[in-house]
Amino acid sequence: MSSQDLTRLLVLEMVRVTEAAAIAASALTGRGDEKAADAAAVEAMREALNGLPIDGTIVIGEGERDEAPMLFIGEKVGTGGPKLDIALDPLEGTTICAKSMPNSLAVLAISEAGGLLNAPDVYMDKIAVGGGLPEGIVDLDKSVEQNVRDLAEAKGKSIEDMMVCVLDRPRHAELIRELRDLGCGIKLIGDGDVAGVIATTDPATCIDLYMGSGGAPEGVLAAAALRCIGGQMQGRLLFRNDDERSRARKWGIEDLDRKYSMIELASGNVIFSATGVTDGDMLEGVHKEDGCFTTETLVMRSESKTVRRVKTVHGAN
Repeated sequence: MSSQDLTRLLVLEMVRVTEAAAIAASALTGRGDEKAADAAAVEAMREALNGLPIDGTIVIGEGERDEAPMLFIGEKVGTGGPKLDIALDPLEGTTICAKSMPNSLAVLAISEAGGLLNAPDVYMDKIAVGGGLPEGIVDLDKSVEQNVRDLAEAKGKSIEDMMVCVLDRPRHAELIRELRDLGCGIKLIGDGDVAGVIATTDPATCIDLYMGSGGAPEGVLAAAALRCIGGQMQGRLLFRNDDERSRARKWGIEDLDRKYSMIELASGNVIFSATGVTDGDMLEGVHKEDGCFTTETLVMRSESKTVRRVKTVHGAN
């Protein structure tokens, strides 16, 4: 099998993996049990990954081995084949799935071995924009005001017409105040910052900029998506205590203040797949009718900049 044929096969298989996780999680949508929904998605994704002809290593997963019984960082998956790094979030937005709110996803990214940052499960400060903009138009080292003004000028918009996506968290109170003082709009999201970053690439969402801190694993997944669809992103790990710093060093991170570019977060030939669990701005969620499930998946490749929407009807067993 040629390298190109293998890549095409893996694109289809990635879709099947995220579909399986999304369908499993959807059975618990709106049930108020985050852990049960996440566990169902994890089990389904792990089973699907273990059927693939790959030698995969989980570099972004459900946590360290002592904390996660399945899909833990360092876990090997697949039946054997090309060596791949795997970043995953079987249920991105566990809370929004449990509450049947928008934008819950099953997410997966792969690259050649060494292509994805082996990020510890800590916070990451992030900034991201869509494609077609001057390189370096936004930067974590600039002030909030300078980033917004520079981006508005590059896009030919007034600051009042700018829309910034921010996770709705108490830690972002000062960021939200600064943005509102500037006069731009803010879209606050309760969860799901991978979808929030990707939304900067879709004109239909009207989101110009993503800012704020969220999980470092989600940062790597978001960077993988932008590598495929086009955009810019930076991330910097944030540590709350010495235990988190020691965990970072355990995974080979020595420069704890390093500012990571998008290519440093996700390099190589990346394939990214996301299947909707609940209906959202980007994807429809899982729907069941007459015993059949319908799923919608966004699958992308960095090498070809190919973006496909795959709508699948899964027949009743």
